[in-house]
Amino acid sequence: MIFGKEIGVDLGSSSTIVTARGRGVLLREPTVAAVDKNSGKLLGVGVEAQKMLGRTPGNIVAIRPVRGGAVSDFEMTERLLRELLKKISSFSLLKPSLLIAVPGGVSEIEERAVVEAGLQAGARRVFLIEGTVAAAHGAGLDISQPAGRMVVDVGGGTTDIAVLSLDGVVESRSMKTAGESFDEAIVRYAKRKHQVLIGERTAEDIKLNLGCVYHSERDDVMEVRGRDMLTGLPRMFTIHSEEMLEAFEEVTEDLLEGIRSVLEATPPELAADIAVNGITLCGGGSMLWGLDKLIEANTGIRTHLADDPDSCVAYGIEKALSWLGDMQEGPINLMRRKQMRYGRE
Repeated sequence: MIFGKEIGVDLGSSSTIVTARGRGVLLREPTVAAVDKNSGKLLGVGVEAQKMLGRTPGNIVAIRPVRGGAVSDFEMTERLLRELLKKISSFSLLKPSLLIAVPGGVSEIEERAVVEAGLQAGARRVFLIEGTVAAAHGAGLDISQPAGRMVVDVGGGTTDIAVLSLDGVVESRSMKTAGESFDEAIVRYAKRKHQVLIGERTAEDIKLNLGCVYHSERDDVMEVRGRDMLTGLPRMFTIHSEEMLEAFEEVTEDLLEGIRSVLEATPPELAADIAVNGITLCGGGSMLWGLDKLIEANTGIRTHLADDPDSCVAYGIEKALSWLGDMQEGPINLMRRKQMRYGRE
């Protein structure tokens, strides 16, 4: 039972993780809300709503209210947060303080949307933290020292790449190429190579079972059902894990280009530190087989996957809940600070 406590939220495009100070991860649910279009009634959130994706009648819509790391549907985000907070807390006269992680590339308007959604969902105060800073803390990296650390956080809707030092972000890039991009690539590949239309749920299943971005001696196989583009009838086809290398080629090249661009813009002293300390991968999308090997092969820098990469940001948020007294409430103007920094350069 939580009474007016500090609560952390990793509000991702694919899933939302809720933590509480001293309590660890309390809730992990898909960032999906299902609503009746005619009445406006909320029918379910999280796992319950995800089951409805692609399977709803005309009057029911399953919505992903967070896209690309930003709030795309304010009302649904607020209602989703409210329902998730209800699941972990009982009635209390004291409203909780919320700490929410945001990608480094969000605008001030997008930050305000997140803050307002938190307040409307029942929070007393809302604080924001940059996702890569939270991820670094959650991965157990010491970023308080004057030494460069590089974090690549591959989430559902965004990939955040950052070089950190002295508890701050020195260089960063936020990309829309992320976990959902791999799903979309599988849909396109099935259409192009097998002439079969598949849905996003099926594409995600293929990614989880066969997804790989680096050559392996194993060649796993999966039978997939979809709709034949020529006949319009259901059809089953076989897909191999080796095919994923071709399907993901464009997506992985975008990710590698993003990492290279951040390394090229990093001050030489910090770049030298990264060559020693390596690159840390986190986020659900980083668990694709061989992504660490691919990055290491293309950069020459040792790359390792964090422990429990899917929860790094959430663990970092929980740690940061004890620092709320020293944090700025409301929007933190990430993009404005970045523009000012580049302006001085």
